[in-house]
Amino acid sequence: MKNPREIDEYLVSSQMARRVMDRILGYKVSPFLWKSFYYGLSAGRVQSVALKLICEKEEEIRNFKAKEYWSIEGIFSKPSGNTKPFNAKLFKINDDVLKFNGETPNIGNIDEAHKILENLRNNKFKVLDIQLKEVKRNAPAPFTTSVLQQTASSRLGFSPKKTMMLAQKLYEGVEVSKGEGNVGLITYMRTDSTRVSQYAIDGASKFIKENYGNEYLSGNQKNFLPKGKNTQDAHEAIRPTDVFKKPEDLKKLDKNLLSLYSLIWKRFVASQMSQAIFDQKTVIIKALSPKGDTFQYFFKATGSEVRFSGFLKVYEFTKEENGNGDEDDLSVIPPDLLVDDLLKAINMMKEQHFTNPPPRYTESSLIKQLDSLGIGRPSTFASIVSTVVDRKYVDLIERKLFATTLGLYVNKILGEYFPDVINTKFTAEMEEELDTIANGESTYLKVLNDFYIPFDKDLVIAESSAADIKKELIEKTDIICPDCGSETGAFMLKKWGRNGQFLTCERYPKCKATLSVEENIIENKPAMGIKCDLCGADMLEKVGKFGRFYGCSNYPKCKGVKPITLGIKCPKCKEGEILQRRSGKSKRIFYGCTRYPDCDFLVNFEPVIQTCTNCNNEYLLKKETKKDGKFLECPQCKTKFELELKPVAAEE
Repeated sequence: MKNPREIDEYLVSSQMARRVMDRILGYKVSPFLWKSFYYGLSAGRVQSVALKLICEKEEEIRNFKAKEYWSIEGIFSKPSGNTKPFNAKLFKINDDVLKFNGETPNIGNIDEAHKILENLRNNKFKVLDIQLKEVKRNAPAPFTTSVLQQTASSRLGFSPKKTMMLAQKLYEGVEVSKGEGNVGLITYMRTDSTRVSQYAIDGASKFIKENYGNEYLSGNQKNFLPKGKNTQDAHEAIRPTDVFKKPEDLKKLDKNLLSLYSLIWKRFVASQMSQAIFDQKTVIIKALSPKGDTFQYFFKATGSEVRFSGFLKVYEFTKEENGNGDEDDLSVIPPDLLVDDLLKAINMMKEQHFTNPPPRYTESSLIKQLDSLGIGRPSTFASIVSTVVDRKYVDLIERKLFATTLGLYVNKILGEYFPDVINTKFTAEMEEELDTIANGESTYLKVLNDFYIPFDKDLVIAESSAADIKKELIEKTDIICPDCGSETGAFMLKKWGRNGQFLTCERYPKCKATLSVEENIIENKPAMGIKCDLCGADMLEKVGKFGRFYGCSNYPKCKGVKPITLGIKCPKCKEGEILQRRSGKSKRIFYGCTRYPDCDFLVNFEPVIQTCTNCNNEYLLKKETKKDGKFLECPQCKTKFELELKPVAAEE
């Protein structure tokens, strides 16, 4: 404040150009969508590119074809029997390193796997090589906005919007002790820089020396200089304002605030600590006399253990963040194993696998992708995701982003009529163009002209085609009109209205019959043995706004409905049954009791009536993660079970 500088007119012009460009695109393209679909839709320079990424991922998943492949693993030990058995995987045949999930996997079917097992039957094995090496891992940089949102999502389950709301409170200040007033606990939370002040580095160094010892302090005071040509570096990284305010000293904070503060605090302290050092051992095993002289088989076992924890003393990485693949703990490899030792195979196992489709974007992985492409700014990441969900372009189901029918149609139309501006390359390059205004290399007028002249040409063509686009979006169905179809043979048309897609009679306005699209997804599937309580007619399986249900076959004359349950009693009240529901706005799937609101049983995952063998809780939840695949979990003690109900892990 004592040394104010002159206003930088270049920076002002750059910001004005950004705002004008975003408003031109939004205010011009959104009305075009209203004419083509319905009022209330929106488009944007960054928002529409985010939708494009999600729709492209949807297309990849739909076109994906799984490929079969097999892996082979052996359990080995010394013939003397004194060595603890250990596992090793077949990784090479002759000179070919095995491919397990590519276009042409080496072991592509069960016959090939059987042939290899037959060749290895009754073989002897020898330790061909033992490789020992020291592996060092550097501490991570402090948080930028995008990395904080990604990490808070994966570790704490927070949405980007929630993360930024909590971070705003930590920045503005909260009361941590009586009489002290509000205290700002973190620095500004909208930043793309990893740089921190010298004051912060000195404070962290002092804290680490006092609490962990000199050996945990990095040899050189570290400052992570910002990377990337689009990094603005206007603010330092997100860090605690006072490193001596430890999370355990702030127990009075709200639980969510404390969790986020703890994450930020640990990441910053770890960033100033020494490297973690690992001992890594790799054992190569060769089959000595396989049947058929043309093949040589090699197995590999790899393990590592921490020699010096360094920054891991404060900030542990998750398995996904580690990226160590199939690496085991070093303790599984016998320490007395030597080169040329003979081994016997206690067992040889084959396992079938299938390649997985590309994973859907989550909120955090979408932000990571936008950040890596140079699209958007720290202040906009959270709003980008929430906007595409609010516009019903995307459904957020179990933290994954699914493109809706509306989103796919909007993306298709925008890509067809505005290819010059609704694409990742243009959006990323425009960020660079705006930076050229900020550093004086270009002008406000030139950059806007480069954008507006081709955009205006696209807009004129698009607006003249809006009426034709609306007609093209009308689909004729094979659903007979429930009002006049029996007399005229009229069918229902699928159209877009202000509430989305709906079905209307092709004879409109003579016949004004309408139906919800969701009600007819599985409308023709009869519910065997289920009768309507109102009129006695057969019921049909349908899908509505809030999930699956039975609807009367006489609809719309009779509007009788019944819920479709999972056929299991509610574990809480023992009277009602469990049914799947969907929230109307976000389409989030959850499970509840049919006696709601008298019974408030509610879970986010499908319940299975099976007693937990660890705590005797009466039901388990069916879950799926990238790490563990499909499994069952006790909601009370967090014990995990295989789907066959065998215990696989127990949380402490």
